[in-house]
Amino acid sequence: MDRCFVMLKPGVLNRRIAGEVISRLEKKGFKIVALKMMQISDELASNHYAEHKEKPFFNELKTYITSAPVVAMVLQAENCVQLVRKFVGATKVENAEPGTIRGDYALHTNINIIHASDSNESAEREINLFFKPEEIIDWKDESSVWF
Repeated sequence: MDRCFVMLKPGVLNRRIAGEVISRLEKKGFKIVALKMMQISDELASNHYAEHKEKPFFNELKTYITSAPVVAMVLQAENCVQLVRKFVGATKVENAEPGTIRGDYALHTNINIIHASDSNESAEREINLFFKPEEIIDWKDESSVWF
């Protein structure tokens, strides 16, 4: 099973839709193996967005994700990164299809509501930035008993 890092950004908490977004991810079938609410430090934000350090929007990214708490999580599924990215929708909100999380909830690209790893390598790096190994619980999914 593959894993993907997902972060619900401050806009999700400010709009009181964290539960709704998490519910959509669960209903799709993604298995949550780690979940926590946290306040991101400037240092963690810099490390998370290191690939954008030389871009003009770098400081804006950091300011936004450090402005309020976020919900960080690790999802697990086959082809997790690719499926999560499709489910989340295009980064530019004008390209995000209705039915995707960004297509249904985001109005502005610069204050996007959700982050999802864009590759398996990024997922591993981001998971290690935000979670200690003991915070990830690969529990046995017994949903077939309930359905």
